[in-house]
Order: sequence, then structure tokens, then C-alpha cells
Amino acid sequence: MAAAAAPTLTRPRVSSFSRSTQLSGLSIPLPPGIRTGPNSTAFVSSGIPTLDAILGGGYCLGSLVMVMEDPDAPHHMLLLRSFMSQGIVHDQPLLYASPAEEPRRFLGTLPSPACSTADKSPRRDREEDKGLRIAWQYKKYFDETHQSISSRKDNEIEYSSDFDLRKPLQRQFISGRKIECISILKNSDLAAFHDRCGVFLNQHARKEGSILGACRISIQSFCAPQCEYFNQEWQVLSFLRSLRSMVKSSNSVAVLTFSPSLLPPSSLKRWQHLADILISVRAIPDDDKDMAKLLTGYQDMVGLLNIHKIARPNVQVPFILDATMFSMKLQKRKYLIMECLNQAPVDGSGGSSYAASGTGSCSSASKTGPLDF
Repeated sequence: MAAAAAPTLTRPRVSSFSRSTQLSGLSIPLPPGIRTGPNSTAFVSSGIPTLDAILGGGYCLGSLVMVMEDPDAPHHMLLLRSFMSQGIVHDQPLLYASPAEEPRRFLGTLPSPACSTADKSPRRDREEDKGLRIAWQYKKYFDETHQSISSRKDNEIEYSSDFDLRKPLQRQFISGRKIECISILKNSDLAAFHDRCGVFLNQHARKEGSILGACRISIQSFCAPQCEYFNQEWQVLSFLRSLRSMVKSSNSVAVLTFSPSLLPPSSLKRWQHLADILISVRAIPDDDKDMAKLLTGYQDMVGLLNIHKIARPNVQVPFILDATMFSMKLQKRKYLIMECLNQAPVDGSGGSSYAASGTGSCSSASKTGPLDF
């Protein structure tokens, strides 16, 4: 008798591409202030909702953000203050370093979130205006939709708040929070500052499969001339490499501001290469009449923001921005927003109209004149 055929085992088809389960496999909800994006990338807010939208979600966890200062204006402080206030509101550990002798005084200049006061954010105002336009007899049909929209808006505001630059942060946000302030004015070799950063990050290090230890580091005017380590080029580069490594190995984001005009070209290139996200800010002269004619909304602009480099982990295709230069505006003179530059309409005082140049006239005008749009 013929031997019975051996049963064939069928294996399920397995693709060579598998989704990363680093964040999707978490059995606990994400804490406030953390958002997940494509390819299991986690973000923390920069404190400016429009800047988060430009960057594709905010600052990636484990990234080193460098902001190049304008030597003529302190516009970089707007980004630094918003970043620090957002971390304090979300109860995320914060380490602040400054060349000032008493850096803790800087906490009194941080802006206050609009949602914590009687003032309403611009998004809440737009939402209420939209609700007033719905007739009362039809409003019952929009209850479920309105509740879902409200929940999404609350989550969005919880992730990135609107900060009022005219009001200081209330003491209830500062008291009891994990905030450390360091003066780097008298650090000759940056060894003490490096150890302090290491201890701070080790206390909130990322656990395997968890992102609950997100913390923030803010360094103002790094390598300023009044610091003793100003001329120690290789020691500074070694510190930046180590800081970037520590940030990547922990759930943290470091924002560092520096003046590019004080660095030699060789050091400036190395600094830019070490940055995961590179941003520069520049002030706008108040009496620049040519730029006022060229750009719309020039009266509300306080500066220009350029994005030179953006981080995109877990992807092989680089992220391409729609624009690299944006305007920094104050909405209602208290909310900082970023917008694309819009060119003002061109004055058509010169040239002839289309009606005078052809036989098929599209207008009743029969003589040469300015273009009328």
C-alpha cells in the first residue's frame, strides 16, 4: 500500500514591512501634552499652535531644537517662553539654563494660558460665532456633532494652548512643579552643567515601551560672550554631542538658542549639523516702507521665522515644507501666531488695459488706462 501523503503546512504570508509597536502597543492612555503622529512618532507642543501645524505636530520627542537668535532683537525669547510655559501647564519636568546670575527670575516673564483666565482663545471665539449662526430650532440636530467638535477642540487646546503674552504665568502653575533653574555664567568647562543635565534626564528616563517620562530642557543664549567657556570650541561641541545623545535616549526635548554671529563659520556649520530642528528668527524694521508695500498684514508682524531643518524619525523620505519663511504676528496684540507670507496686490498703474490692446473687448473702456481687477 502506498504511504499516506504527509499533510502540508500552510504558513500565513508575512510582509517585510511591519508597523512599529513602540507607541501603538501602549495599554495606557497618553498623558496630556503628548501626541502621536505617523510612523509612531511622538510630539510635544512648542507652545504655539500654528508652529505645531507647520512642523507637522510639534517637536519630536528625543530631538535637539536650535534657534538662531537675531542680534538686534530678542524674538527668540517668544519661542522659548512659549515652550517653557507649555511644559509647565502640562506638568512636565523643566530644566532652564541661562547666563543670568539669577535665572529663576525668568519664570516671572512666562506667558499665561488664555484658557486659565476669563479671556477666551481665538478658536473658542470662532466656535461660539459659528454656533450663534445656527438657528435655535435646528440646533437640536447638531447636538451630537457639536459635542464631538467641542471634545476635539478641548483636546487640541489641551495639547497646545493659546498663551497671552501680556499676562504673566500664575503662581499656581509654578508652585509644586518640577522646575530646575541653572546659571551657566561661571561654568568654565561645562562639566558641572553636563552632569546636572544627566541627573535631570535620568530621573525622568524613558521606560521600555512607555513615554510617560517626557521632560523639557531650555537653554537660553548658549555660548554667550560673558560665559567663561566662550572660547572653548571643542568643549562646547563635545557638550552638544553629549546633550543630543542624552536627549535621544530619554523622553525629552531640548530647545537651545544661540547667536550665530558670535561663532566662526566652521563651528556654525557643526552646530547646524548637530541640530535635529533648526530655526532662525529675524526682526522687521518698523520704518521699512518697501516691505510694507510688498507684504499684507505688515502692521501686525513682529518678525520673520525661517525653518532650515526639520526632524522626521522613522521615515526614509524627508519631510518637505510648503514654505520655509513665515511671519510672526501678534493676533489681538497678545497671541503669537505663524503665517505664510502673503504678497500684497501689485499696483497696476503702468501698462495698458486688455480692452485697448485687442479687438475683442471684455470691458466697456475704450481708452488706455490702469488695470482694474
